Amino acid sequence: MQKDSKIYIAGHLGMVGSAIMRKLKNEGFINLIHKSSEELDLTNQQQVISFFKNEKPEFVFLAAAKVGGIQANNTYRAQFLYENLMIQSNVIHQSYVHNVKKLLFLASSCIYPKFAEQPIKESDLLTGLLEYTNEPYAIAKIAGVKLCENYNKQYGSNFISVMPTNLYGSNDTYDLNNAHVLPALLQKFHHAKINNLKNVEVWGSGTPKREFLHVNDLADACYFLMQNYKGNIALNIGTGNDISIKELAMLIKDIVGFQGSIYWNNEKPDGTPRKLLDVSLIHNLGWKHRIELVDGIKEVYLKKFMS
Repeated sequence: MQKDSKIYIAGHLGMVGSAIMRKLKNEGFINLIHKSSEELDLTNQQQVISFFKNEKPEFVFLAAAKVGGIQANNTYRAQFLYENLMIQSNVIHQSYVHNVKKLLFLASSCIYPKFAEQPIKESDLLTGLLEYTNEPYAIAKIAGVKLCENYNKQYGSNFISVMPTNLYGSNDTYDLNNAHVLPALLQKFHHAKINNLKNVEVWGSGTPKREFLHVNDLADACYFLMQNYKGNIALNIGTGNDISIKELAMLIKDIVGFQGSIYWNNEKPDGTPRKLLDVSLIHNLGWKHRIELVDGIKEVYLKKFMS
């Protein structure tokens, strides 16, 4: 990509898309295209055809998606499957039709089997059953990865996919009905602190382990791969370190300064027992995360709740 290359960021208002946008601007790119969902409905095939015909982007970052936490994934199962399939299919196909030089598709680590060996290697994809609560979203993302892979094989495209671990950072969702675990915990503990509550309810047993990556690190990795990687392996992006939900809750409790207790609601689902990515492939390419979890959470809390 050159500084004046025409680059389309699909999903620029979301957490990932906005981080990629910030990264590109900081690197001096000046020809960035973006449309809100009100201006361009990516589930509408005709609108996407018209957009690519008129704009003719050279590079595409496909970060647009319908996303959410356990509750949202399990509640809006048909929407998560349909809307993500439509967004991906429309953007990837039109990128091929209009000769986009390179596309990067954002998949997700939730597409791996529920009981995959840890840490999870890229080769573990499609080797076992998925976690039920987010199966529709995972199937849609798997389809996106396979679209990129097979457009490359049949048409000689240069479409790459990445599989980030759990993300947090600027522009995250804090609505408790749709939030992922880390922002949900920040919201709960902050609310409890300012309202002098005695305890905070946290879903599940606290035993599952999760890996967390700051979204600015993800944007940095996507930029690096867009410049340096070509291939059909959908690359893991993460830190290579994980933490139990119980440890995470205690860490956030301390950062927020909540003095009460934690109530673990064991009637609520835990989700996948553990999900740690093997990041040796991207490390071998020359990229590694920079933001450690405790520093990242402190920064997010200060910006979101204390500024």
